[in-house]
Amino acid sequence: MDEVSVVVAHPERATLRVGDVFLKVDTDRARLEREVEAMTLAPVPTPDILWHEPPVLAIAAVRGTVLARLCRPSTSPPAAWASAGAALRRLHDAPLPPWIGRNGGNLDELAAELDAECERLVADDVLPRDLVTRNREVAQAALRPWTPAFTHGDLHIAHVFADGDELTGIIDWSEAGQGDPLRDVATMTLGHPEHLDDVLAGYGGEADPAIIRAWWSLRTLLSVRWLIEHNYDPFSPGGEVDVLRARM
Repeated sequence: MDEVSVVVAHPERATLRVGDVFLKVDTDRARLEREVEAMTLAPVPTPDILWHEPPVLAIAAVRGTVLARLCRPSTSPPAAWASAGAALRRLHDAPLPPWIGRNGGNLDELAAELDAECERLVADDVLPRDLVTRNREVAQAALRPWTPAFTHGDLHIAHVFADGDELTGIIDWSEAGQGDPLRDVATMTLGHPEHLDDVLAGYGGEADPAIIRAWWSLRTLLSVRWLIEHNYDPFSPGGEVDVLRARM
């Protein structure tokens, strides 16, 4: 008999696994419906939708294994990273979904959120002032106008699956919408800068590495306190705080 395992759980959302079926429970019905639509529209491999009855979405497991994990060396070949980059290009070139992702274009709101978070990180003694200040300077480069694209919105590396050189699936589309395409590239390569060139080789076109590094700082500054509050450890070797330290 298959056991029920909790993949992730917090007050807004939870994901359970039963055998090869994942059950996503979301308190926000509109967000769950957007996730279903995003997977339907995305021109890249996504999980098969088994059924959808709010507040639950049932999806099938995708073939393969995660491309990499934060805090661990990647065992995936460079070709798999390039394949992921090519898939991102297809997604970003696709017709826009009819909704805007989180902070999908409001630079003033994003800058204000970032500044407030930096102040709290220092005031609460979570991170040293010089580390926060330096990364806030680096992050500024990401706060520029961009051409909206169809973005995943939360493309951390554990959401990308491959089998050998082949990309087999991208999961968790709950934050998908119109947004900055380089944010997706940055999120997928966070903690694995050694594979950025492989991803960009598959991605093609114009993709400024300086903007991607800026997003590494920006995303990480915004996530450190959330991770701590939800019992994750951003201070683990190779984790989020080491990403910030690399910018020093």
